[in-house]
Amino acid sequence: MKLENKVAVVTGAASGMGKSIAELYAREGAKVIVADLNLEGAEAVTEGIIAQGGTAKAVSANVANQEDVDAMIDAAVSEYGTLDILVNNAGIMDGFEAVGDIQDERWDMIFDVNTKGVMRAMRKAIPIFLEKEWGVIINIASTGGLNGAHAGAAYGASKHAVVGLTKNTGYMYAEKGIRCNAIAPGGVATNIASSMQGFNEFGASRTKAVQEVMPRIGRPDEIARVALFLASDESSFVNGTVIVADGGWTAAF
Repeated sequence: MKLENKVAVVTGAASGMGKSIAELYAREGAKVIVADLNLEGAEAVTEGIIAQGGTAKAVSANVANQEDVDAMIDAAVSEYGTLDILVNNAGIMDGFEAVGDIQDERWDMIFDVNTKGVMRAMRKAIPIFLEKEWGVIINIASTGGLNGAHAGAAYGASKHAVVGLTKNTGYMYAEKGIRCNAIAPGGVATNIASSMQGFNEFGASRTKAVQEVMPRIGRPDEIARVALFLASDESSFVNGTVIVADGGWTAAF
């Protein structure tokens, strides 16, 4: 039980990688706040965890909304007494728009969820971690946060920002017992494509060659195992860095 008696918040946990992370954390002994904009989906995940003998609570949370982010973290403290692990997984995709085609409204929405939502949840969690001088933050970035041809301009820029935020936070609070790392998944079988609004043919055509050399599509549970490593004491000396989990895709570049 690598996470016995730990309290974790996982955003975007109604499906995909977030669901797998929440379920694995619960199996490893954590008490999990299953947070998602899709409350019905979060409740289904929670019911499954409880049915398997785990402990979880579903919370409705739009990470683009400060009040929801605060309520999500507060739910962990009120329900389980503290917060130990924060997993910022919630994210949305762009339509592969290059910078010449992106609109302000779409850009702002992607950054509100993918970047500002991450920052806000971290900001809310930090005082809790500082008080006990212990805490773990895991941000789900993307290979698109390390490379320029895995998505459009907005998504790529938002995930690059998450990588920078992760590194800064890992260093800033390293002496306070707080670790902050990111996972950069490659292509993973999730429903993130459902968040796409429109499809930019020019941008997609420019990324096609890169997509075609992807060795395979990953599974959500494969990312969850990386998230378990980063949340556990097995990674006690890993801080302020990004673990790429892409089946060897970006090793080619």
